[in-house]
Amino acid sequence: MMYKKILVPTDGSEFAKKAQKHALFLSKVSGAEIIAVSVTENNFVNGLPLDDEVYQLNQILKERSEENLKEFDALNEDDLKIAHVIREGSPAKVILEVAKEEVVDLIVMGSSGKSGFDRFIMGSVADKVVNSAKCAVLVVH
Repeated sequence: MMYKKILVPTDGSEFAKKAQKHALFLSKVSGAEIIAVSVTENNFVNGLPLDDEVYQLNQILKERSEENLKEFDALNEDDLKIAHVIREGSPAKVILEVAKEEVVDLIVMGSSGKSGFDRFIMGSVADKVVNSAKCAVLVVH
């Protein structure tokens, strides 16, 4: 199958970097555009008064998202087209929203590496995306 748009969530993890390499390869062979999304998950500061410390924490989280996207760009040796999206919110929800908005054909993402109790309690972003996406999803371990 030839892809036109591939969505690649990135959080800077080793799992995400493996997925990025797969997405770059798929883009190269199919000519697909890559949309890289980095989600700033700041649920722990929502509802707090916006004082200087909370503002600074939000800025740090946004800078981390920007850095994740720059790291992805550094892997792009073939100068493929990569669009950047930074959003705040729940990672699975944002990934699914961007996939729908951009009408992507494929989501390529890394597994979280969680197991056991953490996975049971928190769930997996990859699981949530796989179970709810309206397009194909490739999960790279």
